[in-house]
Amino acid sequence: MKILGLIPARGGSKGIPGKNIKILGKKPLIQYTIESAKKSENLDFLITSSDDDQIIETVQKLGVEAPFKRPGKLAEDHTSSLAVIKHALNYFVEREIYYDAICLLQPTTPFRKNGLIDEAIKRFTDNDFDSLITVRQVPQEFNPHWIFKNVDGHLKLATGEKQIISRRQELPTAYHRDGAIYLIKTDVIVEQNSLFGQKIGFIDTTQDPYVNIDTVSDWQKAEGLLKRYNF
Repeated sequence: MKILGLIPARGGSKGIPGKNIKILGKKPLIQYTIESAKKSENLDFLITSSDDDQIIETVQKLGVEAPFKRPGKLAEDHTSSLAVIKHALNYFVEREIYYDAICLLQPTTPFRKNGLIDEAIKRFTDNDFDSLITVRQVPQEFNPHWIFKNVDGHLKLATGEKQIISRRQELPTAYHRDGAIYLIKTDVIVEQNSLFGQKIGFIDTTQDPYVNIDTVSDWQKAEGLLKRYNF
């Protein structure tokens, strides 16, 4: 399977200006993701998609190609990852270069354990999933079976069930996306207009150090993790 590694990195971060190339520890934030991707033996090509000249210059100095400059209309707050991926795929299709799958690696989730990308790719290809994502377990107090919604002034279980699961031990394990890795078949992206499809695989990273940087407090958490772990 031919897989394109794609690091999306727009320039217009409002919560933390210049976030993707802001220095975390001793290197730009995006460099952590680049270093993880470069260790992979199963990514056929790695690129960055950006609208920002400084980001493009930074990644090129780090040995990653930015073969195009993303148009501004695809670098806004509401721009979807799906639109960014399709834009990248179209660039290669126009040059008669085709990939079977995309591996999306978000720089805002910078810390990935060694070998995680190749572990994900192996599970993805061995099981013929439409997609595979990294996930973390939802704390039990936020399990969807214990979450309520307001229906006309009174509460009902968000799952639609009539009876609440009273014992913690009986709760099924629930997961949330952690943003570190998205693997998606190209056919699913193009034909289903989806990042997931019907058959979704996963890798549980609950035990790994984690931060998804969006706010100043997230950045401070990342700095704390750097002091505790060797990234």
